[in-house]
Amino acid sequence: MAGKNNNRLGRIDEELKKEISYIINYDLKNPNVTGLISVTKAKITPDLKYAKVYVSILNSKNIKTTFANLKKSAGFIRSEVAKRINLRITPELVFVLDDSMEYGEKIDKILQEIIPTKNSQDEK
Repeated sequence: MAGKNNNRLGRIDEELKKEISYIINYDLKNPNVTGLISVTKAKITPDLKYAKVYVSILNSKNIKTTFANLKKSAGFIRSEVAKRINLRITPELVFVLDDSMEYGEKIDKILQEIIPTKNSQDEK
């Protein structure tokens, strides 16, 4: 029985991820939420009361301001989720900043700085 429940939670996680991502990018009209915001993961608790929503923020004017305003918009996002996903209880959304993409971007920049210098040395 536990396997069935895990599958169901996994499906809800995917559905939440998709819908919240859409809502943030198309329906949220908060001028203080800037940049490219992607929902990297959503994880609902087994009792369906809470959902951790991991977001990555790139190219934002101010990541802290954007994240704070995203958290302030949680009620609006939750009410939109309630309209789109048919759940008995619409979970309370808890936003978590996922900086793994930002970290990956930093690594890419570092690598780009290192690699050209290697190539120019090889030519000598």
